[in-house]
Order: sequence, then structure tokens, then C-alpha cells
Amino acid sequence: MSKPSFQEWDVEEVQSKIDEGVKLDIIDVREDDEWESGHIPQAKHIALGTLQERHTELDSDQLTIVVCRSGARSARACEYLTQLGYQVVNMSGGMLEWEGPVIFGE
Repeated sequence: MSKPSFQEWDVEEVQSKIDEGVKLDIIDVREDDEWESGHIPQAKHIALGTLQERHTELDSDQLTIVVCRSGARSARACEYLTQLGYQVVNMSGGMLEWEGPVIFGE
């Protein structure tokens, strides 16, 4: 298997970048019910199934962290977005390992 063409950060690295005030866009590609069960406060919800039509909502000049439950769907999203020229980082471990702040609902 070839090495992915995008970066991967673990949850601690993402949290430390947020704590340092690094400007990051975060998208959560989980389904609606997963999103509502708890997500990173500054994340934007774009379910994986809608990414093809909604990717233009992302800033291609801005580093974007992609999040899902465990890191697998976000890796697929990163592969797709990298092909389109976006600067993306997969958050390995996903929300299963996230210990930072979480908000519920919309």
C-alpha cells in the first residue's frame, strides 16, 4: 500500500494546534446523527456523502483538518480533497480518541 499524499495528525496534535491559536478549518465528515452526538466546537459539518457537491465551501488556501469517527472516512475524504488541490490533514483516531471540548446538536 502506498503512503497517503496527505498529512495525518493525532488528536493531541490537533488539540495543541487549536490551543496555540493556529488558524485551522475543521470539517467533520460523519453522518448527521454522529455529528449531533458530539463534535469539535469549531468544526463544520459536511457529511462524506455530500463532499462532492459541497467541497467548494472549503478554502483551498487554508489548511483543513478532516475528522470522522475513527479516521477511516476522513482519510477517504482527504484522498479526494487532495486530488482537488486542497491542503488537508486527516485526524487519525477520530472522535473516538478526541478528548478536547465537544458540543452537541447543531
